[in-house]
Amino acid sequence: PYVVKQGEAYMSRAQLDHFRRILGSWKLDLMEEVDRTVSHMKDEAANFPDPNDRATQEEEFSLELRTRDRERKLLKKIEQSIALIDAGDYGYCDETGEPIGIRRLEARPIATMSIEAQERHERNERVHRDD
Repeated sequence: PYVVKQGEAYMSRAQLDHFRRILGSWKLDLMEEVDRTVSHMKDEAANFPDPNDRATQEEEFSLELRTRDRERKLLKKIEQSIALIDAGDYGYCDETGEPIGIRRLEARPIATMSIEAQERHERNERVHRDD
């Protein structure tokens, strides 16, 4: 975790570099996983004569593809966070403009809202979903 130095300004160059490294590494890991999935699906694709074996393989592939789809969405959020770093807007709440906080960003580097704003947002979603 990042250790804030005495008197260090929020989202200093060192902090931004720290989060850029975290996001870049995360992105690279996800991209490697995509490559592994494609290779695995090519290597394992078989036309099993047994319908049960074929159904099992299709279910495994379907689960892998759903996982990759979630990771694709995560990649998009990672790229948006990197763009926010480049623009100088990273680390600030989309809703309030207040600092999100180093500890929250360490836990969730793609966070775009402070904990308080996120909780409000989730409460509002629940209220409107129940209507």
